[in-house]
Amino acid sequence: MKESLWTAGERLVTRAAHVLEHHPRQITALVAAVLLVTGGGAYAVASLGPDPAALPVREIIEDVATLPLAEQVEALDTHQFSLFTNEEVRRTDTVDSLLARLGINDPAASVFLRQDPVARQQLLASAGRNVSAEATGGHDLLRLKVRWAFDDPTKFKRLVVERQPDGKFTSRVETAPLTASLRVGSGVIRTSLYAAVDDAGIPDAVTTQIAEIFSGTIDFHRGLRSGDQFGVVYETLEADGEPLRTGRVISADFVNAGRKLDAMWFQETGQRGGYYNFAGESLERAFLAAPLAFSRVTSTFKMRFHPILHKWMAHNGIDYGAPMGTSVRTVGDGRVEFAGQQNGYGNVIKIDHGKGDETVYAHLSRIDVRVGQGVHRGDAIGAVGMTGWATGPHLHFEFHENGALKDPIEIARNSHPVELSAAARPDFDRAAAALRTQLAAVSAAASNVASR
Repeated sequence: MKESLWTAGERLVTRAAHVLEHHPRQITALVAAVLLVTGGGAYAVASLGPDPAALPVREIIEDVATLPLAEQVEALDTHQFSLFTNEEVRRTDTVDSLLARLGINDPAASVFLRQDPVARQQLLASAGRNVSAEATGGHDLLRLKVRWAFDDPTKFKRLVVERQPDGKFTSRVETAPLTASLRVGSGVIRTSLYAAVDDAGIPDAVTTQIAEIFSGTIDFHRGLRSGDQFGVVYETLEADGEPLRTGRVISADFVNAGRKLDAMWFQETGQRGGYYNFAGESLERAFLAAPLAFSRVTSTFKMRFHPILHKWMAHNGIDYGAPMGTSVRTVGDGRVEFAGQQNGYGNVIKIDHGKGDETVYAHLSRIDVRVGQGVHRGDAIGAVGMTGWATGPHLHFEFHENGALKDPIEIARNSHPVELSAAARPDFDRAAAALRTQLAAVSAAASNVASR
């Protein structure tokens, strides 16, 4: 009997070992489940927490003061919020389309702006005018201002439309001073100067000044190179904090074909201001390099095949291609000797600059000066046209020296510069040191762009 029980026990252990050997995961999971169930049961039995139903209950009643929400709501109702927006007048604008872009939904304001003589005359007078509006939270117009430049370069005009306490609108035109602030810009020449300044966000008026400043040493028609770079510090004239027009270039530098050129504006006391390099050498010449602010040369001072006469002839001037109506300026101080029509020249102006020097401006579409009138270098005298013998709109420009025709570009480059007096030198040096530091930071930005 004992032997058979022993034998049965051995068999049971052997079978258990066999099962454990061949099914270890299942056995482990079974043991874990048993332990979990028995452990949970033990926890439930061993819980020593008090029975919540047997805990004592006590009721407490207190007076609570309410928050003054009604007063806050009333204060918010009486507080006025204003909305401010800015826009520019577009060529296709109407009163309603402009108000819509400004976020104004006010029929009374729309009626007033259409009917009031002052507002009707100035609001949509020309595209590009700066407009700012102040409105209530309900988009009713409180105040509208329109700003524009006029003949005085130091001032601007402002149309003001305001809602009065009785709800009615009033209008008036004011004159106010412009305020100057400095801006900087830099660029790298890839294709042209105008493309570079467009990429840099610099106004065209600054581009014209840069070309003018360095025209004595850089041929902007033929001498620019890819990779040339420039930096500039210039004025922006603001009306009520909004940019309205471009002011003067204060300082600039230009790297052209490896040459670094610099310039700064300086005005001696009681003298006309001008541009000098940082060494104090004047960049101003008696004559401008070209009678157009910026254009392209279509025919130079040399022999050419005449497009109308169809034969080779000496071209005794320079032709500048430009759109019809482009402003033409005198290249130097002088007096108008002739203004009218003259054979193949069409509408032509001749200016006597004294000492035997004379300039001719031909094929004009418009003449803006009269015989005997005095003019100063850079003054507008007419506009590009195609009168006389011309196959397209352009300006024919000549320079006469004691009756002999000369290359205008060479004359401009060789004309005498304006001299800096010894008394002004200390003031100039102080100004140059400050501007050199300022411009160096701008030029570093241009170099970083060029190296990319």
